[in-house]
Order: sequence, then C-alpha cells, then structure tokens
Amino acid sequence: MLNGLGYFTLETPDVPKARAFYSALFGWTWDEASSMSTYAHISPEGRHAAPASGIVKGEKKDFSNLYFQVADIDAACARVGELGGRAAIPAESASGKSVTVCDDQGVSFGLWQPAEGMED
Repeated sequence: MLNGLGYFTLETPDVPKARAFYSALFGWTWDEASSMSTYAHISPEGRHAAPASGIVKGEKKDFSNLYFQVADIDAACARVGELGGRAAIPAESASGKSVTVCDDQGVSFGLWQPAEGMED
C-alpha cells in the first residue's frame, strides 16, 4: 500500500530473547534468510497479517519504528527536504531501501521502498 504503513520494527536490547517471547505470544516464525544477529525478520507465514515486520537490536525499549511504503525513496527524501524536514541516506537490504527521516518539527519516522517483487 503506497504511502501507508508498509513495515515496522520493534527495538529490543536482546534479539534472541525477543524472538522467543513474540514466538510464544503471537506464534510468529522467522525468515532466517533475511535475519541476522541484530535483526530478525518475521516470516510472511509467521506474522499472520500485513505489514512486513521485524525485531531490531537497540536500546530504546519503548520504541517502535514505523516505515511508510513509498514508490521512490529518493524522490520521497527530496520531498521531505523541500517541506523543511531532514532525511538520512537510504540503506539497501534484501527487503528494499529504507531511511529514517524527520518532519519539519523533528518527529522521526521511516520510509521504505520494497525490493522488486515485494510490492503490494
């Protein structure tokens, strides 16, 4: 869904412990090919619903990362700047490109451009 919530992550200090907790709570399973020691990608079969999601290593225990899906992340970053916000440099992974941006008041959120074949 373009311009809607397309991806989210939960930040946790202990990824393996979080994997065990959310597996037991929600029945989530993990896409091992897309996971690593600092990130666990919830498999499409494991999350039971959209959007795509995962657990990422971090220290902000009360923090979730919301990524709004866009068709062209570079154009969206440019637009953020035009509107008075700021954008970091997009990072690329197997799931596509993502970037943290902030609006003109400093509120942070993410943008995500799915990899080819992962679009809705």
